[in-house]
Amino acid sequence: MAYIEVKNSYKRYQVGDTEIIANRDVNFEINKGELVIILGSSGAGKSTVLNILGGMDTNDQGQVIIDGVDIAQFSSHQRTNYRRDDVGFVFQFYNLVSNLTAKENVELASEIVKDAMDPLQILREVGLQDRINNFPAQLSGGEQQRVSIARAVAKNPKILLCDEPTGALDYETGKQVLQILQDMCRKKGATVIIVTHNTALAPIADRVIHMRDASVKSIKVNPSPQNIATLEY
Repeated sequence: MAYIEVKNSYKRYQVGDTEIIANRDVNFEINKGELVIILGSSGAGKSTVLNILGGMDTNDQGQVIIDGVDIAQFSSHQRTNYRRDDVGFVFQFYNLVSNLTAKENVELASEIVKDAMDPLQILREVGLQDRINNFPAQLSGGEQQRVSIARAVAKNPKILLCDEPTGALDYETGKQVLQILQDMCRKKGATVIIVTHNTALAPIADRVIHMRDASVKSIKVNPSPQNIATLEY
């Protein structure tokens, strides 16, 4: 049985008299410890999938089975616990607390879970050992994104969900961030799911789920993911 199974999932929104279908009969599986890329243009439905997997939104129909449990059946309280305990989020625009230092931003996440990792150790692992007492405004975009990854990782999450994590970064910094995310899979055993519109990132993934028009159009399993050091995009 796969670690994540999404079965016949639909998500609809009502805008005035118009019904918008954000996800239409979405089906896919993800194994534990995989690096997965959900690929598609703007409006393809990929961020909706990410929000549903993370318990930030609910689907209207279908199953979302995580580690044998259908989170589509969760109450609001259960979803809150799931988001807190099992999921780490990395967004395109860092979402750091501006009046807290890098260390304090990471501590914010580690304090809400039982088996948190050491914030200082995580910041060292993402190469920010010399920036722990800096505020977000004193950090570059790439450094802020690394703080946001450290904050997500400090919770020791089972699933790390990343929405366009390199979208606001330059090429070299983006590769550094991708390397950190890949290391989370390979060295820590986390399941990492990256949503992006950038097709050039696909070769680094164990599995690529391609979405178009609110549906999954193809799923490709890659037996030999490309080394990020050799990636050009």
